[in-house]
Amino acid sequence: MQGPRQGSSQGSSQGSSQGQPADSGTSPVALDDLDRRIIAELMVQGRLPNNLLAERVGVAASTALLRTRRLEEAGVITGYRAGVDPTALGFDLQALISVRVRPGARADLPTLFDHLRQQPGVQSVAFVSGDFDFVLHIYAANTSALREFVTGVLSSDPRVESTHTALIFQHAQGVQPFPSTA
Repeated sequence: MQGPRQGSSQGSSQGSSQGQPADSGTSPVALDDLDRRIIAELMVQGRLPNNLLAERVGVAASTALLRTRRLEEAGVITGYRAGVDPTALGFDLQALISVRVRPGARADLPTLFDHLRQQPGVQSVAFVSGDFDFVLHIYAANTSALREFVTGVLSSDPRVESTHTALIFQHAQGVQPFPSTA
């Protein structure tokens, strides 16, 4: 896989959404402290030029490049994505929607999962335990658009038994999203 970390260029690659269940059957990749520092820097700024990445983690540029490529090839780094402000695009509303699937439609969970993640405005879909089967994080322009999504996409689907919607008042990514495994 050709990554954007060539020399000191700032290229970016539009990573793919994996859409895989949380337990994909793969074993964790053995990472050392340098790998973790590289990952942390790239999670904050995916377009960080390789020479600055090397400086921040305290290694030669060639070492940073080799390590980053190894992390890409091992599937640890799956892509580089642009952070976008949804309000700048006219999406002033965010919501978490819990979806319960009808008992007779349980065999169709994988197909429904894929269908939901392809809907406009859906940022993520999680297959969860508990009273509901899925939790969707969506962006909508306003309450009318949110209502149309819930009634037109979800409630009209014969596989869906019920939904529960919670508006998001504030949302931010974690600063340290992965705890230390050491």
